[in-house]
Parts: sequence; C-alpha cells; structure tokens
Amino acid sequence: MNENYNFAFLDEGSKREIRRTVLKAVAIPGYQVPFGSRELPIGRGWGTGGIQLTLSLIGPGDILKVIDQGSDESVNAVNIRKFVGLCTDVRTTAKTGEATLIQTRHRIPETPLTNDQILILQVPIPEPLRIVEAKEEVTKKMHAERDYAPMWLQLYESLVKHGKVTVSSEYPCMASGRYMMNPSPIPKFDNPKLHKAECLYLFGAGREKKIYAIPPHTEVAPLAFEDIPFERESFAGKRCRLCGSGDVYLDEMFDSRTGDRIYQCSDSSYCLEARS
Repeated sequence: MNENYNFAFLDEGSKREIRRTVLKAVAIPGYQVPFGSRELPIGRGWGTGGIQLTLSLIGPGDILKVIDQGSDESVNAVNIRKFVGLCTDVRTTAKTGEATLIQTRHRIPETPLTNDQILILQVPIPEPLRIVEAKEEVTKKMHAERDYAPMWLQLYESLVKHGKVTVSSEYPCMASGRYMMNPSPIPKFDNPKLHKAECLYLFGAGREKKIYAIPPHTEVAPLAFEDIPFERESFAGKRCRLCGSGDVYLDEMFDSRTGDRIYQCSDSSYCLEARS
C-alpha cells in the first residue's frame, strides 16, 4: 500500500459520509440518494461513483473483483483494480465466487451471488426518467407523485412502431413496487437477476452525485404491460464457441476468416471456469 495516501485513498470523513448515504439507499430501495461526490485521480465518466463506493466499503479482509462488460481484463477493469490495489493491498481475484466486493460496468456475473457479497455497479445516468424529462426538479416531483405515465407512453410508442419494446439496456424497473429505477447499462438479459437476489446491489453515479440500492430479497420488476410480458434477449440455438454454454449472455462476433457469426460468453470468468 502507498503510505502517502490514506487506506483506500479517500479520507475517513468522506468514507463515513458515503457509508451513511448507502444506509439510506438500502432503507429505501430504488430511491436516488444525493451525496458529495469526491475528486479522484480518474476522469469523471470512468466509474467514479462505483469506485467511491468500493473505496468506502472495502476493508483489509475483503477480496475484490472488477469487471467491465463481463471481462476482467478490459482497460477499465485492469486500471481500477490496480488503483484500488495500490491504496489498499487487498487481495484481488477473477473468480466470482471468491470475491466479497465486485465492481462492475455493464454486466452482472452469470454465477449467482450470495448474501455475503456486494455488487457495485458504475452508473452514468441514474435517472430513468431522463429520456422523457430533462429537468431534475420535474423528475423529482414525478417520483414523489409516482407519476410514471410518460415512461409507459415511451414503451407503448416503441411497441406501436416496432412491434416490441426495443430498449436493450438500462431497461427501467420498479423496486419494491414504489420507485422506478435505472438498473445501469446492463443488458435486459440481466434484469431478472435483480429480483429477490441474495446479494446487495449498490449503484453509484459520481458525475450525477447519486447512490441507490437494491437490498437482498427485494422485489424488482421490469416495466411490462399486462398483456405483453417482459422479454429478455434470447440466445436460443446459440452456444459459446469456447465453453459451449448456451444459457448465458453471449457476445456476437464475426470470424474474419469465414465471415460467419460466432458467439462467446460475455462473462470471461464464467467461461474460463466452465472450461476447467
């Protein structure tokens, strides 16, 4: 650990303030709690909200995993893991089952998480109503009055125009039947993993200065009409070219030699373990 910095980089007062914000977020599932976002040696937009959560919660006994769009070896994941390691000396891992803290961007691991794990998601835009209303004061009022009609209209217009809801990521959900929330830019394939999960989900938006949460065993329901149920991406008939898995989220690629479409597990750790 670099002795020129406090453990986990942030000062103790900042970490306490963020932990208090987390407690409020856990108490009100889906509610966006404002917090004083700190400066980090990383440009805003690179996951500073998630990093601040990780730095505030991590302890010497924790094991950290960092993923970006399912991969442990992307530039974002590698640099965040190095940064946290330099100022904590905590053990890091690529194995989902070993980690106590998992920071992620754009994906939820395929391996089901347990009650002693925390999944921290980096969020660029925490407000699910931003697509229908630009003003913050108006969206706050809409949440207070539970006025989500404009979002329902947005989904209806997509159905009329395309015959299906075309939202592929950041699919809006209702937490505990009360607050509409943005599950971060995860694919809607991952939305069902939020429902009554064993682990604690935390969402941090550094640029927007918001934290929200889904505690364990919380009811989380994607928005869907009664006669048109929610549908996630289907990979029926497709399998990972490396491990053969077919019940996971697959990245579509092209074989440059043959020009054929090929598929591979988005979750690199899951794929590696499935092959071992």
